[in-house]
Amino acid sequence: MPEQPFPRGSLFSRTGSRKYLNAAEQHRFLDAADQAPLEDRLFCLTLRWSGARISEVLALVPLAFDIDTSVANFQTLKRRKAGIVRQVPLPPSLMNTLDIVFGIRDAQADPARSGRRLWKWSRTTAWRSVKKVMAAASISGAAAMPKGLRHTFGVNAFQSGVPPHLVQRWLGHASLETTAIYGDVIGPEELAFSARMWPGTPRSEPETVVTSLPSRIRD
Repeated sequence: MPEQPFPRGSLFSRTGSRKYLNAAEQHRFLDAADQAPLEDRLFCLTLRWSGARISEVLALVPLAFDIDTSVANFQTLKRRKAGIVRQVPLPPSLMNTLDIVFGIRDAQADPARSGRRLWKWSRTTAWRSVKKVMAAASISGAAAMPKGLRHTFGVNAFQSGVPPHLVQRWLGHASLETTAIYGDVIGPEELAFSARMWPGTPRSEPETVVTSLPSRIRD
């Protein structure tokens, strides 16, 4: 893996700690989210499976969803030009649960409700919700924050073979150079190659990324 010079967009802190969740941490995070209050759980899962920023998820309203295609439309922040919207596909099981809990489809037909935010929290409340789930999952350090889920989304997308230009679009990056940092993370294939250099040592299956929702959200 290329050496990390720790630029502003690096996936590692200056001490070398990761800013994204590894596979084991992702499993623990999803398990901990399952035990959280329903709105907290859905907020954490929407962050995880969309790669959106915390303020972008807080801004979601019923009209921002296309339920039939399982797509969410995010107002892209941190861009010089306002009003940029990007479409991000969500797992159908998550979309269905959001619709059931928040009544999205019905709200879309009601002018009085269609523009109301799903989560009426402040940014501080949302931050605390995610941090609480992270703590319950025994995740600490630079990855234990909302942005850690955004980085995790980018890493998993690259390791799942998603074309870089799609990852760029889903994350709302202005430059492909920003998106490219997610390709610098060691993945299962690279670990498998390195294991060939260690003859005689116990072999174990390399970690794989989490690419599906836990069965409990499908209920």
